[in-house]
Amino acid sequence: MGILEIAALIAAIAFAMLVLILTLPILRLRHTVDATTRMINDLSDRTGPLLGDVNTTVKNVNTTLEQVQTSLDGVNLQLAKVDTMTGHAQNVTANVANLVAVVSAAAANPLVKVAAFGYGVRKAAAARRHAETEREVRDTIKQQRRRTARKVEH
Repeated sequence: MGILEIAALIAAIAFAMLVLILTLPILRLRHTVDATTRMINDLSDRTGPLLGDVNTTVKNVNTTLEQVQTSLDGVNLQLAKVDTMTGHAQNVTANVANLVAVVSAAAANPLVKVAAFGYGVRKAAAARRHAETEREVRDTIKQQRRRTARKVEH
C-alpha cells in the first residue's frame, strides 16, 4: 500500500465518519421540515375558507357602499329641492316685507294726518276755552271796577 492509497483510505474513513455525524442532524432536520410542511398544509386548508369569507364580506361591503351612494344621491337631490324652496321662501318673504312697508306707508300717512288734525283741533279748542275764560275774567274785572267806581261816586 502506498502513501496515496493510505491517504485515500484515511479520506474515505473521514468522509464516512462525517456522513455518520451529519446523519443525526439531517434526520432531525427532516422531522422539522415534515412538521413545517404539515403546518403549512394546515394553514393552507384553513386560509381557503377564510379568504372565501373575506371575499364575501368585501362583496357585501361593496353592495352596502353602493346603497349608501344611492341614498346620498337621493339626499343630495332632496337638498337641491330644499334649496329651491328656500330661495322661493326668501323671495316670498322679501315680497311680504315690501308689501308691509307699502301698506304701512299708505296707512301711516293718513293716520299721521288724522292725528295731526286731532291735535290741532284739541289745541284750537283749548285756545278757544282759554280765550273765553280770559274774556269772562276781563268782563268780571270790568264789572267790579264799574261797581267800585259807582260806589265811590255815590
